[in-house]
Amino acid sequence: MVSFTYLTLAALAVLGARAAPTAEPSALDLPDFDFEIGTQNVTRRQDYNQNYKTGGTVNYSPTSNGYSVTFSGAGDFVVGKGWKKGTSRTISYSGSSTRYAGTVLLSVYGWTRNPLIEYYVQEWTSNGKGSAQGTKVGTYTADGGKYELWKHQQVNQPSIAGTSTTFWQYIANRVDNKRPNSGSVNMATHFAAWKKAGLNLGTHDYQVLATEGWGGAGGNAKYTVRG
Repeated sequence: MVSFTYLTLAALAVLGARAAPTAEPSALDLPDFDFEIGTQNVTRRQDYNQNYKTGGTVNYSPTSNGYSVTFSGAGDFVVGKGWKKGTSRTISYSGSSTRYAGTVLLSVYGWTRNPLIEYYVQEWTSNGKGSAQGTKVGTYTADGGKYELWKHQQVNQPSIAGTSTTFWQYIANRVDNKRPNSGSVNMATHFAAWKKAGLNLGTHDYQVLATEGWGGAGGNAKYTVRG
């Protein structure tokens, strides 16, 4: 059950000029891996690696069921592990993040096409806000916490469809009970809340658990992912 509080859509408040790290990453075929749900052993395929950076040093190491990354002086980067096609799956993760410089966040991150949408479910942000900017659409509760929902228009910025385009970012920022170490994100609940707020998605492209940093970011992160 989603509870949603609508806020007045005031004039657009642009909260910084940072362009989201949206260059198209590479997709790699990786072996299947097994995990257990209850007493039934099932196989899931995680075969997508997000790996983008501008400036600094970013050392990303994917595994069959997660990733690790160390970074220093990073101008802007996104790395992560997930699926070539996003869905309303529940994504569980465990691990840790350490940050000693810049801004770092942990999110479920993905894209849709037609319309072209870049989206975030920010589970932890070192500065409290992460990439949230633009217009605050409302708040809702999901996965045991409260999220603020934002939308922000990008113009002539990198995307999975190229750089000469206009598209929207949908950014859900968890503002209490932040979860840098472990959690489960029910994407169906989030997508339903966004739809209720008038934020519609298109056909799903890739979807990952991602570590992101900018502003000379330094630190490290390591996570396992399943869904």
